[in-house]
Amino acid sequence: MKPAIFLDRDGTLIFDVGYLPDPQDVKFFPETFTTLLSLQKKFLLFIITNQSGISKGITTESEVKLVNDYVVDMLKSKGVLISQVFCCPHAAEDKCNCKKPNPYFINQAAELYDLNLNDSFIIGDHPSDVECGLNAIITPIYVLTGHGEKHKNELKTDCVISKDIAEASKYILMHSNNDNF
Repeated sequence: MKPAIFLDRDGTLIFDVGYLPDPQDVKFFPETFTTLLSLQKKFLLFIITNQSGISKGITTESEVKLVNDYVVDMLKSKGVLISQVFCCPHAAEDKCNCKKPNPYFINQAAELYDLNLNDSFIIGDHPSDVECGLNAIITPIYVLTGHGEKHKNELKTDCVISKDIAEASKYILMHSNNDNF
């Protein structure tokens, strides 16, 4: 069984510019590439992103897919492999099973990839990322990039808080029980 890191997209890997229909508007945080390169030595990497703009008619599924594909391709060009991108297209009022904080995609990934969730983590800049990790019984790490600083006071539980994905990665590598991948 392999451990995993589940990554939020906007505000965690890339700058959050709102609903993002065009890959040309994607801008990675400077630390994203080197951080993910170090994490992938011990973990499978997944992206889980809530994209309610689809349900709201602000973006289309094909636009979001183009952006997701671009993010994955750019990461791959730097040597970072994303095992799969999971994308919820629903708004909160749709009351779906796949929108974070629901652990639907984490559980799906665990089945598909034979994951060890006991040594897995989720990193994100919204309280729903933290709640998703807790609901899946994995360790959440809250980052202050993106919307992190703005929503920090909405956290319902104590959790690890890091200034960015690089600091989160240092915490993970120091506290992981995973020695052989």
